[in-house]
This record gives sequence, C-alpha cells and structure tokens, in this order.
Amino acid sequence: MKIVRYSLVVLALLTMGGCKEFLQENPTGFISPSSNVSSVKVARAYANAGYASLQGFLSGQPASYGGNTWNLLEFVTGKVNSDLGQTGFATFQKLAYNNSSFYFDTWWQQMYLGIGNCNLAIQSIPSINASGLTDEQKTNMLAEVHTLRALYYFQLVRMYGAVPSVTSTPTDLNLNVPRTPAKDIYDKIIIPDLLLAEKSTLPWQDNTGKVSMGAVESLLADVYLTYAGAAINGGAQFYAESAKRSLNVIQNGGYTLFPEYTDMINPANKNLGEFILQVQYAASVPSINPLTPLTIPNYSGISKYADEYGSVYPTDQFMKSFPAGDKRAQDRQFVYRSYPSLKTGETVTFRNTYIYKWFDVNAVTNTAKSDLNYTLYRLADVYLMYAEASNRAEGSPNAKAVDYVNKIRARAKLAPIGALSQTAFEQEVWLQRYFELCFENKMWFDMIRTRKVHNDVTGNWDDFVGHRTVFDATFTEKNLLFPVPLQELNVNPNLLPNNTGY
Repeated sequence: MKIVRYSLVVLALLTMGGCKEFLQENPTGFISPSSNVSSVKVARAYANAGYASLQGFLSGQPASYGGNTWNLLEFVTGKVNSDLGQTGFATFQKLAYNNSSFYFDTWWQQMYLGIGNCNLAIQSIPSINASGLTDEQKTNMLAEVHTLRALYYFQLVRMYGAVPSVTSTPTDLNLNVPRTPAKDIYDKIIIPDLLLAEKSTLPWQDNTGKVSMGAVESLLADVYLTYAGAAINGGAQFYAESAKRSLNVIQNGGYTLFPEYTDMINPANKNLGEFILQVQYAASVPSINPLTPLTIPNYSGISKYADEYGSVYPTDQFMKSFPAGDKRAQDRQFVYRSYPSLKTGETVTFRNTYIYKWFDVNAVTNTAKSDLNYTLYRLADVYLMYAEASNRAEGSPNAKAVDYVNKIRARAKLAPIGALSQTAFEQEVWLQRYFELCFENKMWFDMIRTRKVHNDVTGNWDDFVGHRTVFDATFTEKNLLFPVPLQELNVNPNLLPNNTGY
C-alpha cells in the first residue's frame, strides 16, 4: 500500500525530528506491510515527522566549508563579515549572487521536505482510529503539523515570493507544479493553517519542544505583521491582528524574560523561560547544534573543536551602532572579543568581535558537541512585535507597548524611553529588534517587510532600495527576493519566469 511506503519514510525520520523523543539514539523501528497502522504511536509518528526539517534552518552546505543555511540570512544584511572564503561570503558581500549560488537550493529543499511530511500527517492522522487515541489528541496533533507547515511556507514566501502550492502527498511523478503568488500562499495556506491550529487545545507552553499555543500565536503574530507590511501591504487591519496575537502570548503564555543574556546559552534552560519555539538539538546524538563551532574565531585554539570556522561575525560598524552602555555589546553577552587558549590558558584576543549567542561552554571546553537548541521565537521578539503592531494599528504607542520596549531596554541596562511620536517609537522598536535579535535570522526579514535599513554609520533609516552597505554594495529591487534555485528550474521549467533580475 502507498500509505505504508510513506509511513516507512515517516518513522525513518524519527531520529531527526524536532522533539526530544525523537532525538534519542535508539530508533523505535519501522512500519512494515504487516504492521498495525492504527495506533497512538503511529499518529504521533506522523506528527513528529513534521518537525524533522526544522533542523533545515541550520542545514550544512555540502560544497561549502563552514557553510550553513543560517549564514545566508546574515550575509545578505551587510552587517556581518566572515573569516572564510569557502562560505561564498564574497559573493553575498558584493550582492553578486545568482540562482546557482550557495544556500538557495538547500533552503528550498529543506522547507519542501518539511511541507511534504506535514502534508502526509494532515492526510493520515484523521483516518487513524485506535484505542486510546481521542479526537482531542488528533486535533492537537493536526494543530502541530498545520503550524509547522505554515512556518515552512512562511519562510519560503519571504525568501522567494511566489512558490509552488503543495498541500497533499503526490500520487504520481507529475511534480512540475507552477508557482503560486505569495499572497495566495498566505491567504490559502499559511493563515488558514494557523487559524485552524488556534482552535485547538494545545497548552500555552511545551517544555519538550513540541508546538504549543504560544508558538501558534507567536507565528501568527509574525505572519500578520509581515502581511501588513511589504510586499503584501495588508495594512492596519493586519497590524491589529498581529497585536492581538502577540498580546495573547504575553498575557496568557506564562513566558518570562531571562534575567541574564547568558541564561539563553545554558542548555538547562532549553524550552523554558523566554523560549517559545526552538529547534531541538542534543549533544548525545549525531544531530548536534552546528552554530557553536560555526561562530568560533577561525583557528583560534580556544576550543575542543577540530574546526573553528569564524563563518559569521559582526562588522565593526554594526557593533559601534549600539548605544553607549548597552550590555548586549559588552564582552561575553551577545558577543566576545577574547577567550582563554585551551592549550596554554592564556587569554587570546581576537582580531574581530565574534558572536557569543551560540557559545556552549561545555562543548567548547570539553565535548565539542553543542547541546544548545536554536531559537525561532522567544518572548523578547513577541514584546517587540506587539509594540510595533499596536503602534501602527492605533496610530501611536500605548502604555503596554512602551512598557514592553522598556523591559527590553532595562535588561540591556539602557534608560527607559518616555513619550514618543508614532514614527519615533516605531524606529526605536526597529532598532531594538536589530540589537536584541541580531544573528537570529530576523534582521533580513525586518529589512524586507519595512523596506528600511538602519545605516550604522549615519544613524539614519535608509530606504532599502538604494541603501549602500559598508561593503560598498547597493540594494536594488532585485534584492527584495532571492532567486528560484537553478537546480529546481532544471527539473521543473514551470517555475519560470524567475524573480526580477535573475
């Protein structure tokens, strides 16, 4: 049976997925043609498979030493540099990338693998009738995979614009699906998936790493905020919808800001406190978080890692743009400038400032296996989404919005803001997103939806189109979307025409 063959794939993914249960070393087995495919475990297996491609957010690039999908969304901002030519950084530094450049095909493939697993789960779970499997359980599992499918599509439309709409498992080899406009993907897949998930009884928090109601609402707030801005330009109604969802998370989710920034790089805090949705990693399995070695200064000799890549680090101009006294820019907070040599114990001072957000101390000094998760949504992000969305929806900042921004500033040891105009408050929120969420793959999408870029030299907010980076490259209309990968075009000519400029 076709469904049995698909199930083999689903359970094979159990060791790769997004929750702790399927990050254990001992696989639970496979479905054979004689297996009972109507059980609680099988339903859970289908749902779990939807998480597997979350690790695609940090997927290695086979032909690139020190290359990772995460690199792309940092490289293109013009706010980072790299120690490694093998990452293809120079191409992105010059904005000279094309449809065969690193990363584009990997992102595309990983997101569609995730969509395929979600589609299979959405198709299969409703028909499973098993003892001990309640309708509520099935509804909640479906809410998880609808949320994950929305997340994968959200990533795709922001990167590529129009993409193929695939909402069911294929029944033949006719896979040459044409592109669907981004607005239709939002209207027919992303938003309906999340509104459906919103009706479930998922808990507000889930400390095992599964999708919670907090994750559903955070993603929906982000989707509506993006939909309200460029390129969809939905307007005030959707800013209000975004503010509603983010406020739900703040008031009902039970999430709290960590007292210290370094609490975010303590493996004991995974899926707790400030964290709303994370990609799951574990040091005890082959699928370990790759960002720790990726961001250690190249061949600095401070760690147990055989390869210290220095793949991504902030520009001097970006670091100088932090306000005086900002704790986030201080040593061993979000960044670091020196560390003891593992061999001599003497302090090694680096040539540049490097990223400390993914510094797993135990992995660096002992195991060379990072146990940190990778965060997709955390409370600080939601505070700032609410502040921006409510300010736009209401025409001025309300007291809650100001309070949430001041909570972010207080942790950074910055003075609170007072009364500001709508425009001044919006720019303050944008700036806090730059500083608070730096190196979390958020900045590029903020640039695209606001069509604004903070000029780290002048302090002004430049229009995206026409902004000149510190590498003397200028953003154009072409850079608002990435190209559909050549590899995909070669097998599916229905994806043509490519995006403008490619």
